[in-house]
Amino acid sequence: MIERIFEIDEDVDLRVLYGINNVNIRTIKDLVPQVKLVARGRTIKLSGEENDVEIIEENLTTIVSLAMRTNTLNEQQVIDVLKGNEVTMENVDNEILHGVGGKVITAKTKNQMVLMQEYEKNDLLFAVGPAGSGKTYTAIALAVRALRNKEVKKIILSRPAVEAGEKLGFLPGDMKDKIDPYLQPLYDALEDMIPQAKLTEYMEKKTIQIAPLAFMRGRTLSNAVVILDEAQNTSVPQIKMFLTRLGYGSKMIVTGDLTQVDLPRDQKSGLRDAVEVLKNVKGVSIVEFNFRDIVRHQLVTRIIEAYNKKID
Repeated sequence: MIERIFEIDEDVDLRVLYGINNVNIRTIKDLVPQVKLVARGRTIKLSGEENDVEIIEENLTTIVSLAMRTNTLNEQQVIDVLKGNEVTMENVDNEILHGVGGKVITAKTKNQMVLMQEYEKNDLLFAVGPAGSGKTYTAIALAVRALRNKEVKKIILSRPAVEAGEKLGFLPGDMKDKIDPYLQPLYDALEDMIPQAKLTEYMEKKTIQIAPLAFMRGRTLSNAVVILDEAQNTSVPQIKMFLTRLGYGSKMIVTGDLTQVDLPRDQKSGLRDAVEVLKNVKGVSIVEFNFRDIVRHQLVTRIIEAYNKKID
């Protein structure tokens, strides 16, 4: 008889792994009664004959990997692993990651695919294009995947707090209350990709940080995926300050729509300036999205086309 301790990676959602009312753990106990299994938190204690315990350890490694990759795990999948049946995890070229409830998050358009590919080859990416083209959503999905795969230690998301009609100082509440409305689209995307309890834990531990652009000054952002959203509303000095925060082991994605600048008319968009200045710099990729990439309601495409005709 031997006893082994199986440790579960902190990035695994225990509610997914154990199942509702611990159904997945009970399934393992029922199918492998010769091994005593006690699960507490992120530790599973195994007791039994050496050969049996080693087989269960291998199966647990597969089950944990499945739960972490797909963000879902059911009783039948557990049974298949324990019986040695093939558990199919279909790989598609445009798949980025599995979100909440096992939802497969993919690159849905040509330029979203280009952003995926350029991310692998460059440390600084610009994703420029119209609203609804999936720039920010794809960028955040790439960041969550990198965090899940332990390619980085944290995700940092930022937006300039530029008012479109309301003055920040007159909004009710403390600083967090004033800023959160500007950052809500980032929260929305994260909630699609990370279970709520795990997202809360990441936020509390500052593994995922969401902050206005002004809070980036003076920092060096290392071992992270750093995303600046709505960058068309940065000034030239602001975006230069942000871009020079890039540290070792990090990647930076800057997104924005140059047709929706909320800056004063006499102020040049920092995003426009950065794209012009950095377009030929090695390690920098600029992906230009267009109305064909819009994945919202089909009417959004027509609205943007109509406004583009007016500008022309």
